[in-house]
Amino acid sequence: MLQLLARLKTYFGPFRLFESHSFMILLSLYLSFLFSIIAIPKFSKYLPHDRGRNFAHDSTHAKGKPTGAGIIFIVIFVLVSFLVAPMNWELAIIVILTLFTMLTGYLDDNSEKPWSEYKKALFDFILALAAAFVISYFSNTKIWLPFTKQIIEVPKIWYILGATALIWISINTTNCSDGVDGLSGALVMFCLITLGVFLYLIIGHTKISSYLLLPHLPEGAKWAVVDFAMVGSLMAYLWFNAYPSTVLMGDAGSRSLGFFIGALVLKTGNPFLYFILSTVLLVNGGTGLIKVAFMRFLKIKIFHNTRFPLHDHVRTTRNWSNTQVMVKFIIIQLLITLGFLGLILKIR
Repeated sequence: MLQLLARLKTYFGPFRLFESHSFMILLSLYLSFLFSIIAIPKFSKYLPHDRGRNFAHDSTHAKGKPTGAGIIFIVIFVLVSFLVAPMNWELAIIVILTLFTMLTGYLDDNSEKPWSEYKKALFDFILALAAAFVISYFSNTKIWLPFTKQIIEVPKIWYILGATALIWISINTTNCSDGVDGLSGALVMFCLITLGVFLYLIIGHTKISSYLLLPHLPEGAKWAVVDFAMVGSLMAYLWFNAYPSTVLMGDAGSRSLGFFIGALVLKTGNPFLYFILSTVLLVNGGTGLIKVAFMRFLKIKIFHNTRFPLHDHVRTTRNWSNTQVMVKFIIIQLLITLGFLGLILKIR
């Protein structure tokens, strides 16, 4: 059967397109977008409804809307990934783990009583550890450092611990940044597009990666195909989440997106890229986690006069509208990404 398929690809021109990663990237992007933009309004009526967030600014705006839409666009992302992308075991397992992360978020969205923070943190840790182990098992643990030409090999145990921490942070900062129509989704989409281009054009390209003295990742283009499958699904979600939104991604979407970003960053060979490509997500959601951790475990109060997530602070103290928050935060992230990537590539 496999030989027959190989001959079909040889004799029939259209099948040769599936040997082109650029074609597969476009196909996964458009299929995910098309399927998601059809499925989201069709199935959103079956989703649970948002309960509102305690102490969140203007939480009544979201209360009662369908939430947990991540279960729709993440399932489509998984199906398109397996349909289009040239899979290997590592890539397949990470896609499945993304699905599991979505399911833990959806169970929380759909539960009558919200899960405790510790329960969610435990599930996040288990999934992050699993992903870190998988990536370290199938790939080398070499990383390239920003602003230098140095490539170092990290002992596997330290790589797994660091990778677990990065993915866990990515899950939770992305989740905490969700709260303004279009904001989290737009920031994640910008991050994923940058990562996809980076994996396909730089890390996955032999001449460019060798010229820049970067570790070459032969399957980088395969990861880019899956990356753009997620971008397509996310674009469709944003179509309905733009202010005023009609549907929310919920923990099902935000947690799985954070997980996927963390895994992709690790596959670039430079975990520090996360702090460049997700700076606004990190500051917006992550600083709130630091504030809570200091108060709860160390009994130290920090950031007394600042509300978190930071988007709540600027809406409350500066009277920024939802649209202003989204546009300004995206501009800040764009300036940071272009500036740092330009410096990194120039130095290398």
